[in-house]
Amino acid sequence: MRIKKPSLIFFLSVCFLFGCHSIGYADTLWSKLKSGDHFVLIRHALAPGYSDPANFDVEDCKTQRNLSDEGRQQAKSIGRLFHSNRINTAILLSSQWCRCLETSRLFNLGKVAELPALNSFFENPDRELIQTKALLEWVRSAPLKKPTVLVSHQVNIVALTEVSPESGEIIFVRRLVDGSLSVIGSIQTLE
Repeated sequence: MRIKKPSLIFFLSVCFLFGCHSIGYADTLWSKLKSGDHFVLIRHALAPGYSDPANFDVEDCKTQRNLSDEGRQQAKSIGRLFHSNRINTAILLSSQWCRCLETSRLFNLGKVAELPALNSFFENPDRELIQTKALLEWVRSAPLKKPTVLVSHQVNIVALTEVSPESGEIIFVRRLVDGSLSVIGSIQTLE
């Protein structure tokens, strides 16, 4: 089979960004996501800083820590990664924080719905058990027949999976028959 030159250039670009050493591994992860009973958790793209300002208001992006230009480019690259793996639409659910919503929208995979269980509890650790339980209940009842993408925060992903992701890291998760979850792999997207 002959590879067209633009396709080869795209392939090499993907290799450079995401590491060719894990191509077979990545292919397996993407195949699993398309097979049902799997989903991905993604920590929002790069948003410099730590926590949110004291005047944080979930309804006002100006009061929040937001994506940098590099974070916006990272989110677009993540979207291209989905498209290059023949996932052109997905069920997209996001935290209500602006950095998560913007990350989700920049994937260009379809309409984004807000899921409050994905909201950060970093500033309110007493919410961890309640939100993690609500998120686990959502996952247990979700159809997961189409590729499903959940965009959230580091603390939420750690609470659900015990994996501490980098900004923009894609965590692939399998829902087992008994409703428990198993992390099957991850792909980092920071250069």
